[in-house]
Amino acid sequence: MTPELGTIEGFYGRPWSAEERAANIAFLAQHGYGFYLYAPKADTFLRRRWAEPHPTEMADDLARLAAQCRAAGVRFGVGLSPYELYLNFDASARAALAEKLAFLDGIGCVDLAILFDDMRGDIEGLADKQIEIVDWIAARSGATRLITCPSYYTDDPILDRVFGQRPPGYLEALGAGLDPAVEIFWTGPRVCSKELTAEHLARVAETLRRKPFIWDNYPVNDGQRMAPFLHLRAFTGRTGEIGAEIAAHGVNPASQAMLSRIPMLTLEMLYRDAAYDPDSAFHAAAEAIAGAPLARLIEEDLAAFQDVGLDALPEKEQAALRARYAAFDHPCAREIALWLDGHWRITDEIVQTQ
Repeated sequence: MTPELGTIEGFYGRPWSAEERAANIAFLAQHGYGFYLYAPKADTFLRRRWAEPHPTEMADDLARLAAQCRAAGVRFGVGLSPYELYLNFDASARAALAEKLAFLDGIGCVDLAILFDDMRGDIEGLADKQIEIVDWIAARSGATRLITCPSYYTDDPILDRVFGQRPPGYLEALGAGLDPAVEIFWTGPRVCSKELTAEHLARVAETLRRKPFIWDNYPVNDGQRMAPFLHLRAFTGRTGEIGAEIAAHGVNPASQAMLSRIPMLTLEMLYRDAAYDPDSAFHAAAEAIAGAPLARLIEEDLAAFQDVGLDALPEKEQAALRARYAAFDHPCAREIALWLDGHWRITDEIVQTQ
């Protein structure tokens, strides 16, 4: 069973350009990707400055993006992170939120995600406060699909260390209190899950009282620790049988828009092919995206890109890789060259300010 597939541009650091978004939406629509959620951490007008209106140029870009999605037959969505709104959901906050919702309706947002991640969560009555906000939004938004990301969207204890200990029974209360029509994001047993099993997802569905909407943090490579790597290998640790256990499968791609297409194509193959083999899938996807000669080089250098990483590559080897890919006039080769030059490096300061 192939679930609905989609792109969630939800990473830290440099967001994709308008041209990269449009090109990927059109291309991936041909390979089963039916929704696109705009939620880059760099758009502060959806996060810490959510109560402020988007500048005119950004607003116009988003309206164009929505139109491009419609033309490609792809659902356009936006991820709104009303930063710690649940601490003070007063009349002023409600007025600002109503204005933001009207703006999103106006640009053509049909999928609206309310994101409570990356915020303090050790608060009494957290689930009830978030349910109140989501219900309030549902009554006023024109979006035809509403999704929310819990403050604790995985079993991973790292969230408790960073954002405070999750309240007892938080997910159970959220699942019981939210309207059944509201979808709930889930990343799996970890923030970046190496494995998603049918058994795990069935258990989560019981807790949430609905099938989880997967936010898959592969091949994303944001953050200070992941930015020095290129995640290009095919999807593993997932099998086609999980399709029956989930509401949809959204992929948080890498910062490199063209290279992201390689693993993203393999996810469609995973669901479609009962005899899915990751190595064969990578080979086919890399050839489809980069062409056979360049794909062969990328395959030869996979270990350097995905296992060794930029920080551990000797300067001599970095120079050899630059020369190797400079011979190709192709977006994949240019993205590799930029990665080698540190174009997508991310500092703690960038993460903290976004």
